Amino acid sequence: MKRTTDFLRKAFTSRRAHRAVSRTFASRPLTPHRFRIAVYFADSEVNMYQMRQWYGPLRKLAERWPVVVMARNAMGAKALLDDGALPIAFVPSVTSVERFLDAQDIRIVLYVNQNTRNFQMFRYGGCWHVFINHGESDKMYMTTNQYKAYDFAFVAGQAARNRLSRVLWDYDIDRRTIEIGRPQADHYSADVPYAPDDRTVVLYAPTWEGDRPAARYGSVVTHGVELVDALLATGRHRVVYRPHPRSGVVDRAFGEANARIIQAIRTANEKDPSAQHVYDDGPDLGWQLAAADVAIVDISAMVYDRLAVGKPLLITLPADPAAEIDEGGYLSACEWLEPEGALDIVAEIDRVRADPEATERLAHWVEHYFGDTTPGAATAKFHAAVEQLMAKWDDWNARAGA
Repeated sequence: MKRTTDFLRKAFTSRRAHRAVSRTFASRPLTPHRFRIAVYFADSEVNMYQMRQWYGPLRKLAERWPVVVMARNAMGAKALLDDGALPIAFVPSVTSVERFLDAQDIRIVLYVNQNTRNFQMFRYGGCWHVFINHGESDKMYMTTNQYKAYDFAFVAGQAARNRLSRVLWDYDIDRRTIEIGRPQADHYSADVPYAPDDRTVVLYAPTWEGDRPAARYGSVVTHGVELVDALLATGRHRVVYRPHPRSGVVDRAFGEANARIIQAIRTANEKDPSAQHVYDDGPDLGWQLAAADVAIVDISAMVYDRLAVGKPLLITLPADPAAEIDEGGYLSACEWLEPEGALDIVAEIDRVRADPEATERLAHWVEHYFGDTTPGAATAKFHAAVEQLMAKWDDWNARAGA
């Protein structure tokens, strides 16, 4: 009965959002033939983190090539509207997609995830379909055969190309992948929600529990409660806790552990307001990675978001032996934090900050995954990749019209 009620509630909410969003867009028509680049987003608000991390690079790109987001889901469209970061086209049906394409001159379509509705967009020729992903990691998601559905993929660096070469059969890496580094890192904010002092700032950013055994990388239950409690107790650390927005969706225990950590942070701040520990569930990702002295993350895109900063990090070792770990790259030489190590987290943090060999290894892998991380270098690569595809579009369009 509860499941039926929840379903009906969600259906009602979705229909209401659809009507509201449709009215809003009807009053805000897009200028015809203005846009050359579209970002296709078919998800609801639950996966908005995949779009938000691209706002900075896309806004910068729009200074040269106007960018619009094609939103297929009403709740996702509403979240995009609320953010107000980019122009939005609400295209819930195939018919509305076709009307949009007829009204614009889209030459490149960018995809931030592998939503099954991406396939509906692939039917349209006359534009390049480009997978840009929502992060860099060594998870199995990063080597899915779905890469072959796209004309091109923008990848972070040599590590991504090596990974795809090992797994994908008959995939032309040199022709179909273009390295762009991590342009998001050029937009990390320096503003922090606390007054900096002599405390060591520790970012703990676990992923969710996963929807299958091979993807059980989440550490909230196995590591999280113990390590956060230990850090809150020292008086010399500041915890910034940023859990995955889907924590607890599949496994109630993850939701309960997440709630315990949030409450522990609240209690610690009440006892000592100067501690200024942070529970971060905000939409912006960047300041957390740049400001933390040490980051503790699970196997996820957060590993590589942090790696692009080039500062110390610990990676939690999954307790579930079924979790697949690609040990051919950075995970073969990273600083692992085993479940039992969570109780001794202070010593682990001190070690990874002071060990010169760990620092040297980190620098090597930063270059391998992202190439030149000088501020602005990745943005330049991103723009050059777009210019390259625009030139290819002109060439193919000229052939078609010949």
